[in-house]
Amino acid sequence: MEPISLSAALASFTDRWSPRIVTTVNDYDVRVAKVEGEHVWHAHDDTDEFFLVLEGELHIALREAAGERTVVLPKGSVFTVPRGTEHKPYAPGPTAILVLEPTGTLTVGDRHDDVPDHVDATTGHALT
Repeated sequence: MEPISLSAALASFTDRWSPRIVTTVNDYDVRVAKVEGEHVWHAHDDTDEFFLVLEGELHIALREAAGERTVVLPKGSVFTVPRGTEHKPYAPGPTAILVLEPTGTLTVGDRHDDVPDHVDATTGHALT
C-alpha cells in the first residue's frame, strides 16, 4: 500500500489500447491506458464507463436514441458513457486515459464489432 505515480505507471508500458490496473476501489478497477487511433464500437450492458483524459485528447462516438454524436475530451476532462450505450473511443494522437470500471469488465464490452489486432480485448493487465 504505497502511492502510485500515474506517470511512472504509464511509462512502464508501450502497448496501445491495453490498459494496466493501477489500483482497485471496492469492486472497481482503476486502469490507465495509452491510446491512439480507433478502438471498436462496443457497449457495456450492465455498467457505466468513466473516462479521465490525462494527456492528449479523446473523442468518443456515441449511438444514442436521438442519433449518433461525438464528445471531445481534452486533457483534464471526464466523461461517463452510460450503461448500454454503444460507443467507440478514438484518439487523434498519442493520448493517456484513466478508466474506472467494475473489476472483470472487458475492454470491448459485452457487445462489440470485430476486434482489430491493435485493440487488446482484456479485463486489464497487472501493473509491473
